[in-house]
Amino acid sequence: MPDKILLLIDANSLIYRSFFALPPFTALDGRPTGALYGLANSLLKILKEIHPEYVLAAYDRPEPTFREQEFEDYKITRPATPSDLVAQLKESKAMMEQFNIMTYEMPGFEADDIIATLTEKYKSRDDLRIAILSGDHDTLQLVEDPKVSAWIPQKGANNFTVYDEKAVIEKYGVRPDQIPDYKALVGDKSDNIPGVSGIGPKTAVGIISEFGSIEDFYGLSPAPINSSYKKLIAGKQMAVLSKRLATVRRDVPLPEVDLSGLKFGIVSKKELTDYCTSLGFHSLASRLEMIE
Repeated sequence: MPDKILLLIDANSLIYRSFFALPPFTALDGRPTGALYGLANSLLKILKEIHPEYVLAAYDRPEPTFREQEFEDYKITRPATPSDLVAQLKESKAMMEQFNIMTYEMPGFEADDIIATLTEKYKSRDDLRIAILSGDHDTLQLVEDPKVSAWIPQKGANNFTVYDEKAVIEKYGVRPDQIPDYKALVGDKSDNIPGVSGIGPKTAVGIISEFGSIEDFYGLSPAPINSSYKKLIAGKQMAVLSKRLATVRRDVPLPEVDLSGLKFGIVSKKELTDYCTSLGFHSLASRLEMIE
């Protein structure tokens, strides 16, 4: 009997990605819908492709997270959220309800921390595989387990890039569990994670390949025999901070989440069709019959 699939969705990242990637569609009543269209399209595609047994959509909260409390410049380079995007973030929860998908958020944490915690909780089940649908690469560090995969919509394309451990190594040159070490060295401009000044991807991969992690590098206290070592030694504080910021938390204090409560199944395709039609998503509404 094939394994059942738990689909975990990073809703915020998908909506943000769609908002900036797609034209600013509007419904007949003038509501902005471009980001919602991208979200609904990704949902329909992955639901049809993997037929998950269980689904949960995780959201960010507006309050500061533990990362911002530790580093006040975390994500500070991102522009203020446009009002049209705020409206669609709110409406997306109504969309998830129409799809019969439970939503979840936790003050002080990001959506990918919730996803990481649930992945850690359920990945040991013999009868379950986990698929993560996200608009960014932060959750790639979770595919270290062969039963976990990350599905990322391709920019401007109507399909996904699917990551397992091999695909992560091919893209970054490091294992999934070493992604935080990689970002600790090169930083992450999208989240304003500083990294170590003067360390680029090629040097970072070389350091990680040689030492395994930044903790092992600093623990061994290698002599500053070259410029890269000197930069790492000088940038130790930022490297350690950057790794903490880049590491998804797997210990979010979530209330007990029972898989039975995440059981997926569209309650009324007619109501969902009417909802999609009200947003102007006529082509998507016609595809709903393909979802079991």
